[in-house]
Amino acid sequence: MPTASLSGPGELDLFGQVIPTKVDFPGAIRPKLALDQVSINSQVVQELRSEGSSKLEITLSQELVSGWEHYFIWETLIAVGFAVIPLVAVAAVRRRPKIWKMVGAGIAVVVVVNVGGIALTASGTPQVLRSVKTLDDLVGVNPVTGTTAYDGPAQPAVQAVVIGDSTASGWGLPWESNPTSLDEACGRSSESYAEDLAAADQWDVLNLACGSATIANGLLGPEVLYNGQVAPPQLPQVEAATNAKVVIVSVGADDLSWSVMTELCAASAVCDDNVTNAYFTQLLDTFTRNYYQLLSDLSELPAHPAVLINQYYSPFGSDLSCLQKYGMTQAKVQVLQARLQQLNTVLQQGANLFGFGVATPKFTGHELCTADPWVQGPTDPAPMHPNASGELAIALADQQAFSALSPSPVPLPSPSPSPSQSPSESIEAALG
Repeated sequence: MPTASLSGPGELDLFGQVIPTKVDFPGAIRPKLALDQVSINSQVVQELRSEGSSKLEITLSQELVSGWEHYFIWETLIAVGFAVIPLVAVAAVRRRPKIWKMVGAGIAVVVVVNVGGIALTASGTPQVLRSVKTLDDLVGVNPVTGTTAYDGPAQPAVQAVVIGDSTASGWGLPWESNPTSLDEACGRSSESYAEDLAAADQWDVLNLACGSATIANGLLGPEVLYNGQVAPPQLPQVEAATNAKVVIVSVGADDLSWSVMTELCAASAVCDDNVTNAYFTQLLDTFTRNYYQLLSDLSELPAHPAVLINQYYSPFGSDLSCLQKYGMTQAKVQVLQARLQQLNTVLQQGANLFGFGVATPKFTGHELCTADPWVQGPTDPAPMHPNASGELAIALADQQAFSALSPSPVPLPSPSPSPSQSPSESIEAALG
């Protein structure tokens, strides 16, 4: 809105949240920019990875200036249109013979007044907008708060680190041996995929994952657990593994309140209502911003380990007979799977942007309601989470993705679980 101030910030409407711009604009009239949706496709990723001023930066600057100029061109034309109507009416009533001269003079006055007003109040804005190359130039940077430096002892023997949520901790499965109170509160299991990788590769794997962890509250910031205990941020602890070859990340489900969304879907008549869709979109937008902050922090780890991002498996198959009494239908499953694909797309694109690897676990033929499910069912301790076989399947997907990582994590030269089997083959044998 216009103010009495002769200069000041503009506004950016970002996903419905109005944020003052970082840059100040001269004049009483300043821009408000609305950004309702961001699409990150392969072209955008390629442009963002290019060095120097990319086409996207140039395009953004040009479009901002063009939009500002077009606004005032249209404003002037509309003002002229409104001026013509009374001028013609007055000329017609008075029956002035020089009607066109009168109309022309009136239009000239309106144009001069508008152009003069624009020159006095908004002419400096295009120059400011030309300096804008990214959205950060407009609104600045406000990284996720809570990240603190790790001040514990170094763990040079650790070869791999797992960070993330309950999928990575092994929620609902037996605790690891001699668990601490934090291990129990986080649900860290001896049957998690971290333990499977440790056994297959003869690695020392540090599992920092914790149930209900999000990026803001768990990975980059502390997490308050259900029993009141506080889990320290996971990412700073990664720095303790000074010789780690790889960091494996499983995150996103809790950021999107996946369990709650699934329960709401099952209990509702439909899952694709406008309210739920808007809520999911808002959560996904917030997750995307936090995810890119996490990826940036991972890229700056002092030891420069390889990074592997785990996508999420689909727990649903074609058979929903065991879920029908809970209100689940094929139509609802299609909505949930579409949302899951949106999450996996964000995970994939972010990893591509930073040059990280991606693992895609497949539970095909072993979904809920099958004879041999790899997912915990509705009556199990942690519904929708992987069971022991599901954790093995995730470990296998990670193992297969290791060869494509840069730098590639190479297992230590020690006896494999079977003299005639590679680590991947041993996991496949365990899966049957």
